[in-house]
Amino acid sequence: VTDLSGTGAPLNPQYVAGFKNALFFSGMSANPQEIVFTAPYSDTDFTPASGAGSILIDSPVTGLIPFRDSLYIFGEERIYRLQGNTVSDFLLEPVTREIGCKAPFTIQEFAGDVIFLGPDGLRTVAGTERIGDVELGTLTRPVQPLFENLSDVDEFESVIIPDKTQYRVFFVNSASRTRATTRGVICVRKGDAYEFGETKGIQPSSTDFVVYQGQSFVIHGGFDGYVYRQEQGNTFDGETIFGRYRSPDITAGDAGIRKNFQRVIINYAPTSLINADLFLRYDYEAPDVPRPAAYPFDSTKVVAIYGVSSYGTATYGGQSNPLIRQPVEGSGFAVALRVVDIG
Repeated sequence: VTDLSGTGAPLNPQYVAGFKNALFFSGMSANPQEIVFTAPYSDTDFTPASGAGSILIDSPVTGLIPFRDSLYIFGEERIYRLQGNTVSDFLLEPVTREIGCKAPFTIQEFAGDVIFLGPDGLRTVAGTERIGDVELGTLTRPVQPLFENLSDVDEFESVIIPDKTQYRVFFVNSASRTRATTRGVICVRKGDAYEFGETKGIQPSSTDFVVYQGQSFVIHGGFDGYVYRQEQGNTFDGETIFGRYRSPDITAGDAGIRKNFQRVIINYAPTSLINADLFLRYDYEAPDVPRPAAYPFDSTKVVAIYGVSSYGTATYGGQSNPLIRQPVEGSGFAVALRVVDIG
């Protein structure tokens, strides 16, 4: 890519986007506030006479994305929206002058919005059809601690998984953080709300999602030279996957009355051998409160599956979704249930 002056000097853009049959380039080290675009229906014509041109904003550009017939231009402290069809009627409007995008590779179209990493967590830019305005919304306020202490992160990578309505962002520093200690956040759209989870052990240098021959592939490149596929297999790169679930703290209607808990009714549908334990944690897991020992999940009443179960050791005539009444002990003002699966 060369500049518009005809000297042949390289632009070296970091961000590229297609919009209105032209290519837009930004992130040039010589002029980080500039966006350069080609003539319509061309990827090599940068002459103004053909319809090419450039745009300047008052903040270094950190990303571009076309969305809802507009091109959104993200800066470090600004967000702009470019509308129109050609250089003759392009209109640049400010969306906000207070918030910018912190990391360009976190900008994704997700669940009908554009999601990006701002200074205070994940945000969306949603176009509202009612008045044609733009609304900025913070998604991650309920899980704000997950986005703190990221000063040592030098690379943010993200990927969209459409069939799960899921957005994943990874906090990477290959120099100071090992793969095992690299964290990330999962954001899932459920109805009109968002749910969040945390990842650990994925350290991508790049990410992508593709559909090939009807199969979905969530892939990322590692710093070790390998390409990895997520959402595949029963292990995590050959290691056992540990599953943990924790319920909310249950007060049974009154947090000021101590309750004696006698049993927990467990309903589950196992798909393989079970190696899980149930734990009870009283009074918000206070360290000075007695904790009962683990209650192992009982799989003896699960129905045997022909061709899979072992004759003589499996149970026949059982239930596929057993309902287990597990006696428990202990008392407290509140109780939380935890399940740890090491299988």
